[in-house]
Amino acid sequence: MKRAVSISIGSSKRDKAVEIELLGEKVLIERLGTDGDMEKAARLYQELDGKVDAFGVGGADLGLMVGQRWYPFYSVRPMVRFVRETPLVDGNGLKNTLERRVATFLEMQLESPLPRKTVLVVSAADRWGMATSFAGAGYDCRFGDLIFSLGLPFTLRSLKSLKNFAALLMPVAGRIPFQWLYPTGKEQEKHTPKGQEHFIWAQVIAGDCHYITRYMPDRLEGKVIVTNTTTPDDRELFCRAGVKSLVTTTPVLDGRSFGTNMMEAAIIAATGRTQPVDYAHIGAYLDEMDGWIDRLQLTPQLQELN
Repeated sequence: MKRAVSISIGSSKRDKAVEIELLGEKVLIERLGTDGDMEKAARLYQELDGKVDAFGVGGADLGLMVGQRWYPFYSVRPMVRFVRETPLVDGNGLKNTLERRVATFLEMQLESPLPRKTVLVVSAADRWGMATSFAGAGYDCRFGDLIFSLGLPFTLRSLKSLKNFAALLMPVAGRIPFQWLYPTGKEQEKHTPKGQEHFIWAQVIAGDCHYITRYMPDRLEGKVIVTNTTTPDDRELFCRAGVKSLVTTTPVLDGRSFGTNMMEAAIIAATGRTQPVDYAHIGAYLDEMDGWIDRLQLTPQLQELN
C-alpha cells in the first residue's frame, strides 16, 4: 500500500486518515496537524522522510503561483528543511489544474442558473486557477486578498490587477512570518467577520475554507460556496448560515474533503513519482497533473445544503 501524509500547521482537531484507491493503487492518506507549531511539523517531516511515498504541506504554502510566476514564502522553508527523499507538494499542482475547471463544473451541475454571476474569491493569489476559471466564465469578480490577507479595505477586480498586486507585494510579503498572513493552529477556530458587504454582494463565495469560515457573516442565504478542506462541522456551519450549495474542488472521502496538498500528494504516491516537484521550475508537471486528473476522472463535488 502507498502512503501519503499531509503535515499541517493547522489544528489537530481536523486530523483524518482514509484508505482510497487511485490509478489501481491503494493509498493511505493521512493528515497530521501540529496546532501552529512549525518546528514540530519539521520534526515530523524528518521522522517520516523516506518512509512514506509523498508529503503534503498543510496549513501553509511553499509559495504562490500567479500566472507564470512563482513567489516563494521564505518563512515556510525551515519547516521542510529536513525533507531529502520523499516528494513534497503543497497543492499548487491541483490549484492550477483541477480548480481551473470549477466554474464550468458549477454551471453544469446547478439545478437552475445563478440569478447573478458574481463571485468573491477570498484569497485569489492563492487560487489563481480558481480565479481564472470564474473570470473566464464571465463572472463579475472581486478578489479579497487585500482585505483578508493584508487588512486593507479594497478588493481587486481583474486578473491583471491580481498579477500586479502579486508582483508588487509578494517579494515583500513572502519574507514575513506566514502566520501574519494566514490563520494557523487555534487561530483557524476564530470567527471575526470582515468585508461583509462583499459576501452579501457575491452569489458565489470561493477560495480557502479557513478564510471563508473566519470572516463570513452569520447569514449567507442562498449562496454557493466553492472551497475544499471541509469537515462535517464546516458543512453544518454553512447549512446553518443558509448556504444553498457547497462545491468542494476535491472529492468528499468518508465525510471529509481533504486539502489540495493532501490530494496532490495522494496522486504523486499512486503514480510512483519519486523525483522532487519544483514549482519554481514547473516544466511539464502541470500537464502531467492534468493527465492524471483525466485518468482518474477527478472532478469537484456539489452538495445541496438547503
